[in-house]
Amino acid sequence: MSTLYLVDDHLMVREGLRAVLEIAGHAVVGETADPTVAVAEILRQCPQVLLLDLSLGGRSGFEVLVELQRRGSSVRTVVLTMSAQPQHVAEALRMGAAGYVLKGAPSSEVLRAIDVVLQGRRYLGQEVADLAVQALTENPDADPFAALSPRERQIVLMVVKGLSSAAIGRELHLSPKTVDTYRSRLMSKLGTANVAALVRLAMRHQLLGADAT
Repeated sequence: MSTLYLVDDHLMVREGLRAVLEIAGHAVVGETADPTVAVAEILRQCPQVLLLDLSLGGRSGFEVLVELQRRGSSVRTVVLTMSAQPQHVAEALRMGAAGYVLKGAPSSEVLRAIDVVLQGRRYLGQEVADLAVQALTENPDADPFAALSPRERQIVLMVVKGLSSAAIGRELHLSPKTVDTYRSRLMSKLGTANVAALVRLAMRHQLLGADAT
């Protein structure tokens, strides 16, 4: 019997996954919508497989991936998400995910992904494999910031300049919580797990220089 941990911000989704997994003979040892709680419990309980959504309300599943990688966790992660963005597939794999499944897939594919990663291999469905290839072959000079809304672009500039959520909120007349939501959403769009990665991406695409003129 394999042990699994679920991270998804929708209780109904977690309940449905738990039912499918337990019928298939797996043991779900924990679940949460909170990335911080997830990392702490995974490190303590050491499940064999993590099923992880990338969109967690105001936060991102990339936070979980980068922290588990930093801590040297041996859990095998299958990303289970609605995101079909090639950059997200590539970034998740780079951060240590062993599998990537889209939420529109049948439950049989989720179970197949679990079995494959338990064998020490990677699992990508055909559609996801195509996305990964697209991420590898797309124009490396393409501007990832083009996908951001004007407000998100404004906030990302302030973040990479080192402003806190409180400082950004004061300047834009937003609450710090609203700024945090914007930050999490834009970082998820860009496939960056933390501010340091966001700054590196901004520097690589000369975002500061372009907007300073």
